[in-house]
Amino acid sequence: MAGNDVVEFTAANFEAEALQSQLPVLVDFWAEWCGPCKMLGPAIDAVAMEYKGKVKVGKCNVDDAPEIASKYSVTSIPTLLFLKNGSVLEQHVGMLAQKVLTAKIDQVLLA
Repeated sequence: MAGNDVVEFTAANFEAEALQSQLPVLVDFWAEWCGPCKMLGPAIDAVAMEYKGKVKVGKCNVDDAPEIASKYSVTSIPTLLFLKNGSVLEQHVGMLAQKVLTAKIDQVLLA
């Protein structure tokens, strides 16, 4: 359900793909049944393409990996997590415009 540039984060690969990434990471916590998550999907795909090689963008299905969602206190979706060097720099709950999303990513890159 994600674009080619979007990684699928799972319980099996989250540590290696997200926490140990050399690049900053954007994690989109979502679920198949979540309408706002589906509305956010095209923006996630677009920033994954725009920031390819600069930021790793991925999606984590909360139904498939509830332990990851729980670890980061994700109680509402969509929730976006901005990670750098394995640490959470910012967390955003709910929809946001692609322009706001790119501004947040730019902040993370400068951090």
